[in-house]
Parts: sequence; structure tokens; C-alpha cells
Amino acid sequence: MTTTDMPAVSECTVTGCSYNHDGCHAFAITVSGEHGHADCATFIPLARKGGLPMAIAKVGACSRTDCMHNRDLECTAPGGVRMAPGVGENTTNCMTYARM
Repeated sequence: MTTTDMPAVSECTVTGCSYNHDGCHAFAITVSGEHGHADCATFIPLARKGGLPMAIAKVGACSRTDCMHNRDLECTAPGGVRMAPGVGENTTNCMTYARM
């Protein structure tokens, strides 16, 4: 897998994230394994918006080794990943996560 093969963040509906304004503006996100869910470790809950002005965010790393899309800690989800608000406060979940 090369950087050009990294799956995009095709959708993010988390309005409380500083990187999300008209889509995810982070260069790359990290999906972590905290809270028993596939969380977005790049989530930042600040009032200030940030990230790159023109960006198509990619999945840079994934530590959810129990996900069927995880190969060598890299996401291989076809068609990109969808992010949505998580269960707890200040959490974001990868809705594309599929447990093996």
C-alpha cells in the first residue's frame, strides 16, 4: 500500500471537531482502539477550526487490529471511511469499522 492508496475520509458528521468544516480538513486521521470502539484519535474539540484549506483527509493509521479492513495497521476499506459522533462526550467513531 502506498500513500496514494490510503482510503479517504468519505464522510464525517462530527460537528464538534476542529478539523470538520465542510468535510474533514485533516491531512490524515488515526483510528484508535480506545473506549471499546473504533475512535478517531485525531478528533479535537476546540471552537477554532483548523486543518488544511483544501484537503481530502485520508486514514493514516489504524490500531484496531480486529477490524476486517486493517492490514498491517493500515486501513484498506474500499470506498473510504465514514466518521460519526461516538457514544461518549468528545468521541468520534469510524462507522466503517467491521469486527472480524
